[in-house]
Amino acid sequence: QVQLVESGGGLVQAGGSLRLSCVASGRIFSSYIMGWFRQAPQKEREFVGSITWSGVNTDYADSVKGRFTISRDKNTVYLQMNSLTPEDTAVYYCAAKPDVAYIYWGQGTQVTVSS
Repeated sequence: QVQLVESGGGLVQAGGSLRLSCVASGRIFSSYIMGWFRQAPQKEREFVGSITWSGVNTDYADSVKGRFTISRDKNTVYLQMNSLTPEDTAVYYCAAKPDVAYIYWGQGTQVTVSS
């Protein structure tokens, strides 16, 4: 079992930055992939980016490439978000994929970007 707890959300002005954290506990293997997702009001949850637990490989949605960076340090996965726009407003979730699907999810943290 894996537990994920996100933090770092808040209110920021457009053009600003935030760093989200996801603390992972439980049995996590090097093959796991850690992902960040977000869900805006009235919209479906969407993929933001991911990183292998080893930290070697990352992947990003086109909408955040060049602005967001995912990293991992020990048992914490970070999502550094720069040049934020109101369109980035959403609840951000951390998730873990042991094999073919993301089956472990955090509770989410709200990010609000004001114009």
